[in-house]
Amino acid sequence: MGNDLPLAGIRVLEFCQTIMGPSAGLILADLGADVIKVEPAPGGDKTRRLPGFAAGFFGAFNRNKRSLAIDVKSDPGRHAAERLAQQVDIVIENYAPGTMDRLGLGHERLSEINPRLIYCSLKGFLSGPYENRPALDEVVQFMGGLAYMTGPPGRPLRAGTSVIDIMGGTFAVIGIMAALREREQTGRGQMVKSALFESTAFLMSQHMAGHSVTGREVPPMPARVSAWAIYEPFETRDGDQVFIGITSDNHWRRFCEEFGRPDLLEDPRYGSNEDRVRERPALVPVVAEVVKRHSREEIVAICERISIPFAPVARTEDLFDDPQLNAGGRMLEIELPGGIRTRLPRLPIEVGSHDLALRMQPPAVGEHTRDILRECGFEAAEIEDLERSGAIVSGSP
Repeated sequence: MGNDLPLAGIRVLEFCQTIMGPSAGLILADLGADVIKVEPAPGGDKTRRLPGFAAGFFGAFNRNKRSLAIDVKSDPGRHAAERLAQQVDIVIENYAPGTMDRLGLGHERLSEINPRLIYCSLKGFLSGPYENRPALDEVVQFMGGLAYMTGPPGRPLRAGTSVIDIMGGTFAVIGIMAALREREQTGRGQMVKSALFESTAFLMSQHMAGHSVTGREVPPMPARVSAWAIYEPFETRDGDQVFIGITSDNHWRRFCEEFGRPDLLEDPRYGSNEDRVRERPALVPVVAEVVKRHSREEIVAICERISIPFAPVARTEDLFDDPQLNAGGRMLEIELPGGIRTRLPRLPIEVGSHDLALRMQPPAVGEHTRDILRECGFEAAEIEDLERSGAIVSGSP
């Protein structure tokens, strides 16, 4: 199962927690790699037990992985991890700076024993004056200007999901894939780094370029000067909201014709997009009044029929039944900690005819410990000794 996927035959050791590293492991796993999630014995990844906003982290980012629970702070555990590292293609880790070196599992040590190893560190910062600072998604959103751009003036606000953690994990996979390609030519692995702060700065590139072009301070998104006159959510008759984007003269013409407003179409003040932008203070209330005569369902149907950009303003719970997300089996039946079952989206790509499906549920702590050690050449007596010492925890017979 999964043997025909693009990364079949690639084995990964994932020393990761929370989101950034696990999201990189998730992408590799969904693409067919054998991702071994190395969890601290005996309790496992602390993300399993996080409450509130973080309650879904483990279940969202750890499908299609196998769990190896091992105490790498102990000598037997560290030696076992070294033996495993000799037999894998990739190590990914997102612990605090210096942690893996202190454990004896840093890039220098593992590349000595496995010169073909691609070692990927996912950190707060790339090499430079900040590289030893700890960081979190929210920290770098404020530091990199994203929070400033998201909230209204004077009220910086982080994005509504862990966008930088996931972006950092995605960039890590890009670096890993490049290193795999290069290894085909050289036979040697290399160090790959990905970071939260630099990922944030990359997302800010468009605003940095805009500042350079205009010479003016870039305002937060809620206070921006829009490039289009109609580009915002409008309230419908039933109290819901629909975002409408009229970004071309053809959009404007179709909107006016559909809603029976030839007067707007013929008004010279609204003749071009640039004219309409200048007249936004007068025009937006007119469009709002037109939209509010209709229900959300009616506005959605009209906008789709006349082919202008639109989006009903959705909440988290609306996504479970979204027709697009559910088309072609693209929602996966995931079992979360505590036995809760839900549906979550697949990896958001299509690769030829490959089925990037659910092969394994998010694992229990140490669920595959014995299987993994046996596959990597550990004798039964060695595994028993490791278990007796507390260096490993096994959830399998």
